Amino acid sequence: MPTTDLLMARGKKLAAGAGALTAAAALGATLLAAAPAHATTPAPAKPFGVVIAKTGLSQRQYPSTDSSVRGHLHHRAQVGLVCKVRTQSVGGNTVWYLTREERATWVSARYVTSSGAVKYCKDVRRSRLLPPNAAKHAVG
Repeated sequence: MPTTDLLMARGKKLAAGAGALTAAAALGATLLAAAPAHATTPAPAKPFGVVIAKTGLSQRQYPSTDSSVRGHLHHRAQVGLVCKVRTQSVGGNTVWYLTREERATWVSARYVTSSGAVKYCKDVRRSRLLPPNAAKHAVG
């Protein structure tokens, strides 16, 4: 076999190998892009809630719409839930959740779907009701 034919055969093999490598890289990138977004962002510890209100949800200082707004959660935001109480009705739902955040806030259960059973606040130990920093400084 002449040298020119050998070089051409090797070139074809190299081209075929490079094509396979390119196809494998493209497939890997496609699989990474198709991975669900929640796989990279873990959900908060259970129980947690997901905001279902299209315009988002106000976080309140106390479980009432008359209470001051301390924050806002966007549509589909996930928030940890500590406990629940029955108080002011919002859209026919009297349940409000205490959120698990730096600053304790309340959200109406009318606009949140919970991931599991949420205990009533009277059934939860006091140390779990306080925000993480306040629990360290609490006396008693």
